[in-house]
Amino acid sequence: SLITQTLDARVLTLRMNRPKAKNALTIQMYQQMTQALQEATERDDVRAVIIAGAPGAFSAGNDLNDFMQNPPEDQDSPVMAFLRVLSRFQKPLFAAVEGFAIGIGTTMLLHCDLVYASEDAVFQMPFTKLALVPEAGSSLLFTALVGHRRAAQNFFFSERFSAAQALEWGVVNEVLPSGEVEARAQERARELARFAPESIRLTKHLLKDAQQDLVEQVMAREGALFIERLASPELSEAISAFFEKREPHFE
Repeated sequence: SLITQTLDARVLTLRMNRPKAKNALTIQMYQQMTQALQEATERDDVRAVIIAGAPGAFSAGNDLNDFMQNPPEDQDSPVMAFLRVLSRFQKPLFAAVEGFAIGIGTTMLLHCDLVYASEDAVFQMPFTKLALVPEAGSSLLFTALVGHRRAAQNFFFSERFSAAQALEWGVVNEVLPSGEVEARAQERARELARFAPESIRLTKHLLKDAQQDLVEQVMAREGALFIERLASPELSEAISAFFEKREPHFE
């Protein structure tokens, strides 16, 4: 399975399991994650969920080949459905990030409640590099965390940022030596799984509810523009340049 599920001490770990491709996400992976989260919502034996990757890569973002062959066409496409389920998920969501977190590998973290990262983690939202626009509500959520100027710098230039910067900006909760990240996420998730579940659910609801409608509106607006961009001449030039390993030319 491209997404493995492990339940231990009422903590469900969803692992993106495509290490050779640095966990680049395919349509099938989005569908499996969406289904797993929907099922976890209903399950009484699940009190918290951890999203994890393979050692060395949380996720390198969308698998470009898969993505260009099956681009999202509307708000019900697998990636949009995954993001909606992720943003509405009512139980505590943890992420254990080692290595690369690129594109949606970073933006999905903005919907998690607690994020633990390795010292060597690298974050990037390279949408403009591919002539695209931010997605997953990141134009709102990332800007709310880091402020307009840092967001502009990161989004405009598709800049990478380090685990130390992610910690300083509030994108992650803690930075740990490589190899200790998942253990820390497990420890905290198990601790939380012993708390009164309804109290935790309602607390999360209060933390997110005031902004939830706005997040969904922004995600829908970003999604519509993203889909529009996929048909643009700029995108086809950016993608050609990417695969041909050359500079794109936007005349």
